[in-house]
Amino acid sequence: MKRIISGLLMILLVGACLFAGGKSEKTAYTMVTIPKLKAAWFEPYDADARKAGKEFNIEVYMQAPAAADEAQQVRIIEDAVNQGVNAVLVVPNDANSCIPAFKRAREKGVVVLTHESPNQPEADFDIEMIDNVKFGERTIEELVRLSGDSGKYAIYVGSLTVPAHNIWADAAIALAKKKYPKLVMVDSKFPVAEDRNASRQKTMELLTVYPDLKGIIAFGSQGAPGAGQAAREKGLTDKLCIIGTTSPLEIAPFLKDGSVDLAVLWSSGDASYAMVYIAKMILDGKRDEIKTGLEIPGLGKPVINGMNILFDNPLIVDKNNCDKYNF
Repeated sequence: MKRIISGLLMILLVGACLFAGGKSEKTAYTMVTIPKLKAAWFEPYDADARKAGKEFNIEVYMQAPAAADEAQQVRIIEDAVNQGVNAVLVVPNDANSCIPAFKRAREKGVVVLTHESPNQPEADFDIEMIDNVKFGERTIEELVRLSGDSGKYAIYVGSLTVPAHNIWADAAIALAKKKYPKLVMVDSKFPVAEDRNASRQKTMELLTVYPDLKGIIAFGSQGAPGAGQAAREKGLTDKLCIIGTTSPLEIAPFLKDGSVDLAVLWSSGDASYAMVYIAKMILDGKRDEIKTGLEIPGLGKPVINGMNILFDNPLIVDKNNCDKYNF
């Protein structure tokens, strides 16, 4: 009799342990972060999304195109949806190319959030860590602070179809025309800032055509390093002012030798943390709580304008503080 009772107790204990273990290991949802490409800029995007996943019992992983290739990114989105994820958290290379994939995702009940793509069609929400207009204007103010309010300058973007890059660029151009009429932009926006070699080559070309070029503003993670490399090769590190949106770790060597003057950016990790938080709210049936007054832990209260969730937290990095940052 004692053996029978002991055996029953053992079965019950094992069953309880298995049940408890299964409950603790089972994640509520699965989400995939899909940045524009594999780059240092997006390492916090992966790390902080995973951090949020651990906090909220969500499986989070990243799938990134090897390069800033819109077709490859769309295939990754479609594959993730077919594999049954609950949310895709995307930094689009091309806002328009993503629309059909996003539409199919939402038809299947998959939450779609974007970053660097305000008013993205077929997304649930877009999350920005900066005020886009103020961010673009800040770059012009920094250019003027560093090199004066007259002369020729150029603007690089990742592509002419990346919404955020072009909003920043257009805001910078508009403020320059209004406030600094002696600043003259050469040509039009150049779509080279997500390719270091293309940025370097374009800078070399511009310095040949415009030997008096005084400044370059690069919106895109590889624009400033490429332009900085050209400045090094031309021996113009003290004459050409370069400002870019590149991660501190990647741009630090250029800041330290003076080939790039400043990085104006934000933490992509803050964006991905917020995306996981918002996606979970939607999946938990709390979409109606995503409104003015919402507070995201550690990030504060954003402005919510339609589908756009907006923070205003620019980060200014130079040679004196670049070593403080690990992304």
